[in-house]
Amino acid sequence: MNTLTKPKTKAPPPFEEEYRAAFAEYLHLGGEAALRRAYELGRRALAGKKSLMELASLHHHTLHGILADPHSAPLRKKLLAAAAEFQAETLSPFEMAHRGVQDAIAALRQFNETLEEEIKRIAHAVHDEAGQLLVAVHLALADLARDLPPPQKERVRPIEELLSRVERQLRQYSHELRPTVLDDLGWIPAIRFLADGVARRANLTIKIKTKVAGRLPGPIEIALYRIVQEALTNAAKHSKATQVCICIARKNRILSCSIEDDGVGFDMRAAAARGKPRGLGLIGMQERLNGIAGTLSIDSARGRGTRLLIQLPTEVAHAHSHRAR
Repeated sequence: MNTLTKPKTKAPPPFEEEYRAAFAEYLHLGGEAALRRAYELGRRALAGKKSLMELASLHHHTLHGILADPHSAPLRKKLLAAAAEFQAETLSPFEMAHRGVQDAIAALRQFNETLEEEIKRIAHAVHDEAGQLLVAVHLALADLARDLPPPQKERVRPIEELLSRVERQLRQYSHELRPTVLDDLGWIPAIRFLADGVARRANLTIKIKTKVAGRLPGPIEIALYRIVQEALTNAAKHSKATQVCICIARKNRILSCSIEDDGVGFDMRAAAARGKPRGLGLIGMQERLNGIAGTLSIDSARGRGTRLLIQLPTEVAHAHSHRAR
């Protein structure tokens, strides 16, 4: 029985070989077609997650090999100019991608600033408008109780106490939504205030360890405060923890903030497969960090709690500070 065999297809050349061939073609022949090929190589390098350092190293070694040929000496100046054009075309997809990322980050910063303004408005509404309504209810109850016989007056008192509790909680929530201490004293005192409120409500022990002092630019302080706020909310709602430790440090030009609890933890792979981290607000944390060039890493496992680590290059903070001025 005869069997048909498929003809062997020639494997595509490795990227490095294709780059060298295209580079040599442009150096010797020039032309728009070779430049289009350079652009396509750059696009493929970007899609293949090659770094700029890898691409620069490949370009350098290819050019070095060409210039090492004694016959290239009279054309060295022309070859160098052509090499620069080829490299610029290869790197143009990286430049466009970089601009796209910068635009996205700028839009994300603008979104976060708009969100903060809305949060501030809601916090003021909760504190002022809701507070005034509760005062009106207190006065109405006092007027009502004035004309009631003593037994009925006693029945009004628990309602007044409940209203007072609601008033205190609304005031607490409005301060946590947009604490004035964040604007006045900075993100670390604001986190202490936040931790105190969460600890009392959730019956948690929250420790804050830091030797870091000084202020950061407003957008960075707000982002760090919101991320810690979300992490503490997760610990109180989901982790079944009894203790949370927040450690803030600055080392080797990196500002770091870790939030670690002793709760039940979770299986990170299983949670990612089910899309569960979305429900924990982790995407919101990462988006806020993207806006300030920060990173977020998570370490958790069932039975051994969860640790979130936020890291931010101090150069970014200084850059924001100079722009703010």
